[in-house]
Amino acid sequence: MASGTTIHTVEKVDAVWLNETSFCSIEELVSLSGLSAAELDHLVEMGLITANSTADGNLLFQQHYLVIARTARRLRDDFELDPAGLGVAVRLLQRIQELETQLSAAQAQLMHGKLSSDIAGEA
Repeated sequence: MASGTTIHTVEKVDAVWLNETSFCSIEELVSLSGLSAAELDHLVEMGLITANSTADGNLLFQQHYLVIARTARRLRDDFELDPAGLGVAVRLLQRIQELETQLSAAQAQLMHGKLSSDIAGEA
């Protein structure tokens, strides 16, 4: 290699615009998430991901479910979880996110109430 030559490493990044109006097939979800079709089926059975059936019997998934599927894959890989444990872990993470959202909303209401009372006290 000549001196001054720069080596560039190319990393493949899958970028997908996630929304509730775009769908992907089971094959695409398997490819993008890193989960097997059986693992995705288990998430569907647990109600964590909802599949829509087409007229010809194929399953379609809203693309925003890719976030859940990728989270499940990371949990599976990091903690060596079986499908049942994976479902429990995903559910617990979702519950934590719900509670954090509620806590943030409650803190915002408290802050708003405090500001309102401070303003009323100054008047």
